[in-house]
Amino acid sequence: MDLRDLTYFETIAELGHLGRAAEKLNRSQPALSKSIQRLEESLGTRLFQRDGRRIKLTDVGKLLLARGKQLQLNIAETEREVRDFASGLVGNIRLGCAASMADHLLPHLTAALLERAPEVTLKLSIAQDDVLKESLRAGRLDVIISPQIARDPEFTTYPILEDEAIVVASAEHPIFAGPITLQRLCQYRWVLAGPTVTARRWIDNVFIAHQLPAPQVQIETNAISLLPRLIARTQLLSFAARETLEHGLGMSWLREVPLQQTTMRRTVAVSVRTDGYLSPAAGALVTLLKEKGSSFFERG
Repeated sequence: MDLRDLTYFETIAELGHLGRAAEKLNRSQPALSKSIQRLEESLGTRLFQRDGRRIKLTDVGKLLLARGKQLQLNIAETEREVRDFASGLVGNIRLGCAASMADHLLPHLTAALLERAPEVTLKLSIAQDDVLKESLRAGRLDVIISPQIARDPEFTTYPILEDEAIVVASAEHPIFAGPITLQRLCQYRWVLAGPTVTARRWIDNVFIAHQLPAPQVQIETNAISLLPRLIARTQLLSFAARETLEHGLGMSWLREVPLQQTTMRRTVAVSVRTDGYLSPAAGALVTLLKEKGSSFFERG
C-alpha cells in the first residue's frame, strides 16, 4: 500500500467527489482513479460506491479511512519522536488549556517549565474543554489542562487540583433583591458556553433534574472568563469558575449568585493520549503538573 495513494483516498473520501478532490490535490481525475484502483486491487475489495453524482465509502472504505488517519498520525509522531530523541528537551510542546483556568494557572506553570528546560517552545491553545478533547484525540495537541475527562481509554488523565464553577451576575442585578431560587433564575437570560462543554451540560442538567426549563441562552461564547464587563453591564446571568469572580477581571464587577444546587465542584486535570507519543519536553510538563500542579494555581 502506497502512502501517497492513501493520502489521495482520504481526500476523495472526505469530499465525496472525484472532481473536487482532483482540484484540491492538483491532480487529474484519471490519476486519482488509478490511485484508487491500485488500493482496491491491493486490498481485494471495493472502497467506493456511486451515490448519484457523488461517491461514498463502502463499509471497508470506512474502515480504511479510520485506520489510514491513525497511520498518518503515527507517521507524524514517529518523525517528531526521532527529532526529539536527538534534541532531548529542546522541542515544542502543543499545550491546550481551558479558558477558565488559563489566567490563574499558566503564568507560574510556564515559569517553572522554562526554568527546567529553557530552550523549550510552547504552542498554546486556549479553548473550551470539548474542543481541547477533540484536538487531543486527533493529535493536534500533546497535552491538555481541563476539567477531568470522564473515563475514556483513549486518554490518560492525572488530577491536579479541585475548583468550583458558580452562577455569577452583575453586582447590581435584580436577582439579589429577593430570595434566590432555581425558579427565579429561570426568569433571566444567560451567557453560556456551547452545549457540548462540560460545565454547560452540567448547569443545563441541574434545571432539567428539577423539572425546570434549561437556561435560556442569549449569548453563546467560548470564553466566558474574558467577558466580565459584558455580564456586569447587562441583566444576563452566567456560569464561570470561582477564580474569575474572586481573583480575575470580574472581581470588582460581578457577584456570586449563591445557590447550593448551582455550585459545581470539579477536578482540574492534565490529560494525554494513552497510546500517543509524548516528547521529552511534553513529558517534563506533565511531570511538573503531577508533582506541583496545585501550587501553580494562583489564588490571589
